[in-house]
Amino acid sequence: MEYYSGQISKLIEELSSLPGIGSKTAQRLAFHILNMPGERVEELAGALVNARKNICYCKECYTLTDQEICPICKNDRREHETIMVVETPRDLAAYEKTGKYEGVYHVLHGAISPMLGIGPNDIKLKELIRRLEGDVKEVIIATNSSLEGETTAMYISKLIKPTGVKVTRIASGVPVGGDLECIDEVTLLRALEGRVEL
Repeated sequence: MEYYSGQISKLIEELSSLPGIGSKTAQRLAFHILNMPGERVEELAGALVNARKNICYCKECYTLTDQEICPICKNDRREHETIMVVETPRDLAAYEKTGKYEGVYHVLHGAISPMLGIGPNDIKLKELIRRLEGDVKEVIIATNSSLEGETTAMYISKLIKPTGVKVTRIASGVPVGGDLECIDEVTLLRALEGRVEL
């Protein structure tokens, strides 16, 4: 049975189709939007349409941007000879928030997953190899520590090592505040192997 008129139901349906938005959250968002001033709703709609129309891949690192080259790749103060390989633009943003990484990035837009039918040609690997023709000294592989992330890291490592470029993998281990008894064996082993001297 329909509780709302067609347009309200359609708005709720569209909002609930977004990832992480259930029907209750979609209803709350829909009624919030309906109570917003008209000009704010138009700004929101315009931002959505403009983002979809104008956002593209950076020609160098393949993150999402509204320019040909993203601000990180354009920045002359960044260490362009160090490339950190990440799976998604969200991973790039997470590292940028630390404020400690001075190099540039390469966004794969996925990870190798034979189970899902995603192979090396389905992510931005050829583009990464092309970038190594420049003056690159180190590639830091920062894929997730999932099975797909590990597979991708191993594949990238085997591709790059013959070129003579240094290949490193980010350390992974025990999260701050984590109880050792609750952490899986692979994470504990990684923490042990990646230990540093105090």
